Formats: sequence, C-alpha cells, structure tokens
Amino acid sequence: MILTILICFIWVACSLALLFSYELRAKVQQFFLVLIPQSKKQLNSVRQFAQQLNSAAAPEQIQSHWHLQQWWILVAGFFLFTSILIFAFTRPINPTKIEADYLREVDPQIYALLEGQILSPPPEVEESLIEEAIITATNIESAQPTVQVQAFNPNVEDMHMQHSHADLASADRKWHKINPRYKQRLLMVFKIMQKRHGYEMVLLEGYRSPERQNSLAGNSNITRARGFQSYHQFGLAADVAFKRNGKVVISERDSWAMQGYQLYGEVAESVGLTWGGRWKSIQDYGHTEYRMPGLRKTAEMAEQLTSEGQLLANNIN
Repeated sequence: MILTILICFIWVACSLALLFSYELRAKVQQFFLVLIPQSKKQLNSVRQFAQQLNSAAAPEQIQSHWHLQQWWILVAGFFLFTSILIFAFTRPINPTKIEADYLREVDPQIYALLEGQILSPPPEVEESLIEEAIITATNIESAQPTVQVQAFNPNVEDMHMQHSHADLASADRKWHKINPRYKQRLLMVFKIMQKRHGYEMVLLEGYRSPERQNSLAGNSNITRARGFQSYHQFGLAADVAFKRNGKVVISERDSWAMQGYQLYGEVAESVGLTWGGRWKSIQDYGHTEYRMPGLRKTAEMAEQLTSEGQLLANNIN
C-alpha cells in the first residue's frame, strides 16, 4: 500500500512538472519524436496535435491558442481528481470507527451508552505479575479457614465453586477474542472504576476454549459448567482482578479487593452485565457476563461471536 501511494505521488509530481514547464515538455516531445517512426501518417497527425497543444502553452501564444489551452485545464482537473481519489481510498483506517459502526448496527444500547465513543482495551497484564499474585493469594488463603461451600444450584450455568488460582497461568487474556458487545460494556466498567472509585482493573481471563472449559469442569471445586455452557466460550464473559501499587491482587480475602469487587458488581450491573457476586449458590466476585438476548449456546454461535471480534481486529491491523 505504501509503495502504491509513493508511485502515485511520483506520477502526479512528474505530470504536474510537465504541465507547468514548457521547456521540459519540449524536451520530452523531442525525445519521443525520435522514437516515433516518421513514416506512419496516423502518428504524424497525433504528433501535430501534440505540437499544437504544447505550443499553445508558450508565453507568446497565450492569446492566439486559447482554445487549445482548455485541454491543459482538463488535464490539470484530471490530475487533481486522481489525487483526491488516492487520498480518499488510501487514508489510514480508523479502528474506533469500524467498531462504532459495528455496535451501532448490532447493539444500539451500548452504542448509546458510549455516546459514539469507542473505548480501547488496556495492555495485557504481564505474566510475571499474575504468577506473583497467585503465590500471594495462595499464601493468604492457606492461612485462613476455608469458607463452607453452599449447595450446588443447577440454574447457575457458569458457576465457580471456589477459585483455583493455579489455572490462571494458562488463561487467555487476549482482548480481541472478546465480542465487542461485551467488551465495550466491560471497558466502560473499567473506566468508571478507575475514575470514580480509584480501582485499576486487569483482565484475568476472557475467551475460554471448550476444551479448557471441559478440563476445568473435571474439578468440581472450580466449575461445573462444561463446554458451550459457559459464556466464556462465546466471548461474553470475563474474570477480572485489581492492580494495587503495580501488583495484581486476585484474592477475595483481601479487604481492599473485596470492597472493590462490591463496587465492581454495582457498576457492572448498571451497564447491563450479570455479576457473579450476586449468585445465590456461590459467589464469583470477579466474574461478569453479558447474557445476550437470543443467544443459542451452540458451537456455531460461539464461532460466530468470537470471530466478530477477531475480524474487527484484523480489519484494523
């Protein structure tokens, strides 16, 4: 693309140089006349017209050849129009406009909440911070008695019985796999939590493959939702944590973090998300999901929703 733009600019520059320089046109004309066979009558007529057209732009012929000078006006207009087309079709793609147009069509509610402003996700959290947070959370929770787990509620489809921090090491924290319907709601929550309450938030896990979901479901202490039963497979759910003094805090037994999760739940619900801390059976304070109307929990629907975010990312890049 850059090479094409460069070639077009060189072509336009050379054309304008020929247009405004009588001497340069004369030299170019003389060069081509040497190459043109003198015996061909059809080329002679073209040459004569070119000579008349060229001489019409000479300073001493301005008044007598005004009708031929109109051709130069047409040529200049053509070059100007071509330049406009080049800039129109090669200007940089605005990523926010792409996602804004998408949301305006498929989710007018969040588009209205954003007032046309598309939020950009923060950088992916460093793996070293996640590893350090896992160690810290494990130490805190091993020093405190385990909370008794309540009875399983089958109506809760994506319930986490209790957190197992070790599985976070292999979690997917890529924002482009999250569907824009949910991603923009979550980013709005991140923004409100930062500006209104002073909590910086990080993404622990967004999209989760059905294979990983089935693997986690093998341990009933983590989750009982299998593949395509969780909103994670559709890019419509995420688990988050907080960042304090440059370190990630994932333990819900940290009083500062627990206060943040309560605020997080209130803000998330205000933008139409379902908060795991409100579940009756067992609370998952860092989990939110968007229960999209008309969602069919099938592999085809999961592929469609997760690919929408990836297609937008590919168009931007």
